Amino acid sequence: MARRPGAPAAYGEDFSFVSPLVKYLLFFFNMLFWFWSSEVQRSSHWPKIKVISMVMVAIGVYARLMKHAAALACLAVDPAILLIVVGILMFLLTFCGCIGSLRENICLLQTFSLCLTIVFLLQLAAGVLGFVFSDKARGKVSEIINNAIVHYRDDLDLQNLIDFGQKEFSCCGGISYKDWSQNMYFNCSEDNPSRERCSVPYSCCLPTPSQAVINTMCGQGMQALEYLEASKVIYTNGCIDKLVNWIHSNLFLLGGVALGLAIPQLVGILLSQILVNQIKDQIKLQLYNQQHRADPWY
Repeated sequence: MARRPGAPAAYGEDFSFVSPLVKYLLFFFNMLFWFWSSEVQRSSHWPKIKVISMVMVAIGVYARLMKHAAALACLAVDPAILLIVVGILMFLLTFCGCIGSLRENICLLQTFSLCLTIVFLLQLAAGVLGFVFSDKARGKVSEIINNAIVHYRDDLDLQNLIDFGQKEFSCCGGISYKDWSQNMYFNCSEDNPSRERCSVPYSCCLPTPSQAVINTMCGQGMQALEYLEASKVIYTNGCIDKLVNWIHSNLFLLGGVALGLAIPQLVGILLSQILVNQIKDQIKLQLYNQQHRADPWY
């Protein structure tokens, strides 16, 4: 049968605008964040999965139930709540990406793309605001460190975190070693009955290479000493300045980390938009074929 002049070129019955490469690339992209491990079942094409996001939610719930609220009050955001929220959002987001790509569902794919775009813009805005309002960011960090000092003995995990930070950055306290007087156990007031009165944690002490056993009382009475005298035994510089200096000297590293977080998000947005456009073209083709199937000139 002759083709009507001006009619579009014919496509085979098996032709599809949807590229399997884009479709399954997007699926496996999301699977990396959704699946922890998988084992294909013999009776089904769906894998048994252990979900990273669900593990994060479980850890967050456990930490929220087991940890004392006072110990976590020093942090700007409760890490347990943060884990729960991030885990749930990750599960929902990757669910939309995985199922949307497999089922070629435009609604799920657009939801995935929109949410990923919002996350990317929020991260970008946070970085820009942190750079523009660096003084306020420094003040917030100072507040967090001072609150952590106050609650140092309230939680073992918080204590280990502070000790690690002070040893890693070779610092003591927020602004100086005397910030430890804010803690009730290290306070220098005369009515303080603590054996650690006017002391600092052992993590403030200068390392001794030949020492086989850590002396946890090496910071005894250090707050009562003057700066020069104390500097012979402990770190006297605060951690805030050390942290700022570290950030300034590792800008390329931090930029690389930020880029490493941004690239997968941009790839996910790009792949989802390409797949959405391909699905729309396929729908148009199917509608066109249905409308002209009865046409004798088609």
